[in-house]
Amino acid sequence: MPELPEVETVANGVNQRVRGERIESVWLGSKPEPFKTGPSEMAKILTGRRIERVYRIGKHIVFDLDGNDAPQWIVHLGMTGRLLVSAASASVPLHTHAILKLTTGRELRFVDPRRFGRLALQKRVNSSGFQGPGHEPLTISIEQFTSLFRGRKTTIKAALLNQKLLHGVGNIYADESLFRVGIRPTRMAGRLTREQLARLRSALQEVMQHAIAMGGSSVSDYVDADGVKGYFQLEHRVYMRGGQPCLVCGTSIRRIVLAGRGTHFCPMCQK
Repeated sequence: MPELPEVETVANGVNQRVRGERIESVWLGSKPEPFKTGPSEMAKILTGRRIERVYRIGKHIVFDLDGNDAPQWIVHLGMTGRLLVSAASASVPLHTHAILKLTTGRELRFVDPRRFGRLALQKRVNSSGFQGPGHEPLTISIEQFTSLFRGRKTTIKAALLNQKLLHGVGNIYADESLFRVGIRPTRMAGRLTREQLARLRSALQEVMQHAIAMGGSSVSDYVDADGVKGYFQLEHRVYMRGGQPCLVCGTSIRRIVLAGRGTHFCPMCQK
């Protein structure tokens, strides 16, 4: 599943390419799974709207549309979703569920083979737009970060994956951040010291910012708005490296299942 850096990369790319453009027409597919808002209602509301801004909140891509009463269009990529800006003449990929034709002639396409992605309209409440379920990892303060885990009786890996605490963190960046600060993912979150949590916060932010700069991690179906893969997977130190030597000490990287997710760590470097 695309995580915060991948979703940020897609949102930034789409924003650069379609911001200010108007939606001329909307085609929506017949598969019901992607639509949290009814397709007919979605097509009616989106048609004719101008895209004012595209940005990320958690793992969601948010489209601000023109008009005082306009809802926001919310896109969640799910496991295999892609949001592509394409020439109208380009062949339409299989598993395309939405095509927004823009007045410039280009098309914004939502493609999702496994259909875990979601498309929805979100009404603004008291001028407040879409809010994610948890705190924003890239801007959370040390005080907020440490308070999230204080007294929490769960593993630090499970806590990092809890979207109600930090929205946008997933398997890749939890494993990579924990390795960089030498914390084993099985440690109880509530037993970590303030100093350990402060270092974890810094590592998480640094890893994610670096991943954004490299276009994200392409370990499965992820590509950016132009269909281009990211490069951060080339810098993974533990994720998906089970059985391979640690890049620091040479010990074999272990893979276990924790919180229902494959988890990778170095038994020597992480205590």
